[in-house]
Amino acid sequence: MPRELVFAAWTDPEQLQHWYAPDGCTIEYRSIEVKAGGEFHSCIHDPVHGDCWIKGVYHEVSSPEKLVLTMTLSNEQGDVVTANNAGKPEDWPQAIVTTVTFVSIGEKTEVTLHQTVAESEARKTGAYQSWFSMFDRLNNLLVTR
Repeated sequence: MPRELVFAAWTDPEQLQHWYAPDGCTIEYRSIEVKAGGEFHSCIHDPVHGDCWIKGVYHEVSSPEKLVLTMTLSNEQGDVVTANNAGKPEDWPQAIVTTVTFVSIGEKTEVTLHQTVAESEARKTGAYQSWFSMFDRLNNLLVTR
C-alpha cells in the first residue's frame, strides 16, 4: 500500500473507527482533531475488561511521514485519572508518547511504532499484543479499499 493511504488510515477518524482497537473491541471518538496541537478523546470498549478512556494531543502530523501523539488515561468526562483508577498497574505511565513513522519501500509501506512504555510492561498488560491485532485489522481495511 502506498504510504499516503496508510497515513490516511491513521489520521482519518472514519477509518480509525474500523481498525484502531484490539480484536473483539470497538473504539468511539468523543472528539478528534488530527493536526499539530489537535486533541482527541476516545474510548476503547472491551467486552471483557471494560472501557478504557484516553485523551491525547497530536504533537506532530507530517503527512505522509510521521505522527507523534501523547495518550493519557482519562475518564468519560476527559479528566486525567491514575493508572490504578483506569485498571492499569500502578507503574503504568500516566502519559505515553507514541511515534509512528511511514517509509515507502517500493509499493509497500513500512510502519514503525515506538511508545514510551517498557515492552515488558506492555506485554504484561496485553497492549503489546493488541498492536498486532490492530495492524492486522488495518491491513485488512487497506486491502479492501
